[in-house]
Amino acid sequence: MKTSSFALAASILACLIFLAGNFLVQQSLRGARADFTGNGLYTLADGTRSTLETLSEPVEITFVYSRRAGQDYPAIRAYAVRVREMLEAYRSVAGRDIILRELDPAPFSSEEDEALAAGLTKVETSNGDPLYLGVIGRNSIDDELTLPFLAPEREATLEYDLTRLIARLDRPEPPKVGILTTLQGMQGDGVDGGYTVLREIARSFEITQIPKDFVALPDDLDVLFIIHPPALSDHQAWEIDQYILRHGRALILVDPAAKTSQGGGMFNTSDRMIRSDLGVFSAAWGVTLSQDAIADTESALAIQADASEGRAGVVRHPLFLSPGRSLMSQVNLITADLGRTINLGAPGALVFDEANPVRREALIWTGPAPSTIPAERAVRDLSASDALALYEPGDQRATLAARISGPLVSAFPEGEPVVDYPDDPVLAEIARAEAEKALPHVATSETDAEIIILSDADMVDDGLYVNLDTGVAFADNGTFILNALDVLSGGADLLSLRARAPSLRPMKRVEKMRDDAQSRFFDEQAMLEQRLSESQLRLDELQTRAAAGREFGAGGESELSDEELAELAALRQDIVTTREALRQIERDFRRDIDGLETSLRALTILLGPALLALLALFVWWRRRGRAPS
Repeated sequence: MKTSSFALAASILACLIFLAGNFLVQQSLRGARADFTGNGLYTLADGTRSTLETLSEPVEITFVYSRRAGQDYPAIRAYAVRVREMLEAYRSVAGRDIILRELDPAPFSSEEDEALAAGLTKVETSNGDPLYLGVIGRNSIDDELTLPFLAPEREATLEYDLTRLIARLDRPEPPKVGILTTLQGMQGDGVDGGYTVLREIARSFEITQIPKDFVALPDDLDVLFIIHPPALSDHQAWEIDQYILRHGRALILVDPAAKTSQGGGMFNTSDRMIRSDLGVFSAAWGVTLSQDAIADTESALAIQADASEGRAGVVRHPLFLSPGRSLMSQVNLITADLGRTINLGAPGALVFDEANPVRREALIWTGPAPSTIPAERAVRDLSASDALALYEPGDQRATLAARISGPLVSAFPEGEPVVDYPDDPVLAEIARAEAEKALPHVATSETDAEIIILSDADMVDDGLYVNLDTGVAFADNGTFILNALDVLSGGADLLSLRARAPSLRPMKRVEKMRDDAQSRFFDEQAMLEQRLSESQLRLDELQTRAAAGREFGAGGESELSDEELAELAALRQDIVTTREALRQIERDFRRDIDGLETSLRALTILLGPALLALLALFVWWRRRGRAPS
């Protein structure tokens, strides 16, 4: 065979071997991945893998993304790639149980009709094409759930949101929530009447109201929701204890001074029906509710002043707390995504027993110097000035909401207490039959606990967070409750999914430079802004008087005295000078950051050519040295 023919045949054979090898590797290593990111961004959590590996039926996931509209927005484009890669990872784990398709809805197309029919959010863009970025999920019985818009700022909860959607499609029946409460607004099925949050719960959950005289809890509850409950007998408390040890899911709202209460306390009826607490569970869980209410000037809620305040307008009432994002956990899924405040009315403080080994995590807290207010005073309609008169600043923050997790021990180490049956023989027989269904006493957790405790029951009242005229919420009270129920009802796999670190890593050096500059210039900037505001007000006053003089035929500024004319000229000059000083502060504030940006640009632009030039000089020098003389 000629050399040229052999070379041609060998080349063709090598190409075929290369293509066949690529095909075989692609098929055999389809699910193989190597994650070299600092925070394991592309490694699925164990909870996600467990959910995907135990799917009972195939789930269809449709990724909807407007490629053309997204090209103009780098952050959206990069996030779409992130979502697509995560869905591919889901499919690689679940195999045939995840049916993945992608939809690119062009304007006025059938794909856009499908996206709109599913309820996806349509975002208008500057180029005129609408942007869609969401997920539609369907199961084999045509149940449909959606993530209407995947915002890049929600990347920390992306995996949780996708896994929850798939888990809900795999189990289409709504989770069951058992509610035990004395608050009238939280009683009922949530269809007619009741608080807004009860109606919101009824849209996503099946509600089971637990009677005050219950002998046994329903055995099919997904979450137990306790809100300022009645006084419990030992046996009723034992039933709650056993439910938590077996199922581990509870949301508890207690209150030292419940203004909305219509019933008794949890274990104590001597506090004039205003108090509920954790009773025997305090020692078992290492969490105690304070006897007094908590006031806090830092997170005080702005409310309409009444006649007792002596002036119109709004005042900040230290007994009505409004903690924002800075006073909430940004790690826990329940509070990480809340964008508004949570409004509370005379809450208590949750005190941790550091000697107790139970895992506890603060979710919401006060400012650094809260005060205690006696509960019997706090439950009354104290004015803001009266509350301030009682205010004695403390020296540490108070915890308002907490999460308890992990294994627990029973609050009843001696076993099941004796049941107090009703006097009525018929009711006693019914209660006896229910008690006989009780399972044997367990001393330790069969399932790791997930318990959320909030030290205020008034927060479910519409008056604290809902505009009563429009029905629109202006605080995240209801969202907190729904988030908690949603997370707690998700099962152990979903509960193991915590907020993942976002892929957009902060520029720590720039943030430090910004913080240093702010500490240097903040006071001077605030003083200049105050000075500018005062000067502007006085200038407006003098100019208004001059304008009024012109309107009535007078000489305008001639109506002002010589001193006022001089003051007017001085104010105008002072405003110009102050504004220039503020602009200089802004320039100084940015100087170091701009210098760093310039240095980085110079480094990235010049470093490559400089290295190539040095390499060329080195090669030239070596060759020159080897050249024969």
